[in-house]
Amino acid sequence: MDYARLGQSGLRISRIGLGCMSYGHAEAGLHRWTLNEDAAAPFFRQAVELGVTFWDTANVYQGGTSEQFVGRAIQRYSHREDIVLATKVHGKMHDGPGGSGLSRKAILEQLDASLRRLDTDHVDVYYIHRFDDQVPVEETMETLHDVVKAGKVRYLGASSMGAWQFAKMQQAATVNGWTKFSAMQDQYNVPKREEERDMIPLCLDQGVGLTPYSPLAKGRATRPWGQQTARSSTDQVARAFDREADKPVVDAVQAIADARGVPMAQVALAWVLAKPAVSCPIVGATKPKHLQDAVHALDLVLTDEELVALEQPYAAQDNYWW
Repeated sequence: MDYARLGQSGLRISRIGLGCMSYGHAEAGLHRWTLNEDAAAPFFRQAVELGVTFWDTANVYQGGTSEQFVGRAIQRYSHREDIVLATKVHGKMHDGPGGSGLSRKAILEQLDASLRRLDTDHVDVYYIHRFDDQVPVEETMETLHDVVKAGKVRYLGASSMGAWQFAKMQQAATVNGWTKFSAMQDQYNVPKREEERDMIPLCLDQGVGLTPYSPLAKGRATRPWGQQTARSSTDQVARAFDREADKPVVDAVQAIADARGVPMAQVALAWVLAKPAVSCPIVGATKPKHLQDAVHALDLVLTDEELVALEQPYAAQDNYWW
């Protein structure tokens, strides 16, 4: 495993992150394809064996049960000090005034609830899952600064918002001497590159590390065009990758993978890893090969000609963040 700094912060993280949205009680959340705790256990153990020590979850993943699984897995297969643990706040956990969003009440209430489910006294990276236009950015950023100073959070991250919104929040922190974001978790993969317009240049300028989700395009970049899985055929978000305009990109991934004699997943992930703003792509694993392919992608260096072949067919999308 390779390790790198999270942007320009001092935090060193594994170059591959374990995405934990795939784990949790299916009946507790929106996704019916998630793994229960027994089925998820081998992937936590495999991550430790491979050196994948950056684990990413969220309070809303399967009604909080993902956090519970992650907390118990750390105790069973590793040590708290060996795992860089990330979770998120924003999504709806209940109907009360502190059940969602980025108000001071919501952040303080939901962070404490996450810590209880994770069975830890701190998280290493705390993300705001989305931008909240109902709350002044100063209120959000001061509260996030307070939880850092209280020792409950080590570093801050943000996810899926407009570059102007992210810049506004960073500016509020700068002006007031509050803790700034060290990480941006946006969607970034070879067929979906909208973040190259504004967000990625901003992060490069500000020294913010990317920890992109869906680096394999919800699996679309890992199999020949037209093949379906249980998730791709039922998950509404995954089905957004059925655009005919993406077929040439997926075909290019397949052609390079065939020529190299490696799985398509390795080619697609090697492309993401080659980008200078990327600190650590987040990879979901529901089959043993998923993490294995991700780790092998660290050793796959694409040529300039291969990069051009992957990028040339790209077609811009109107759906900017998802």
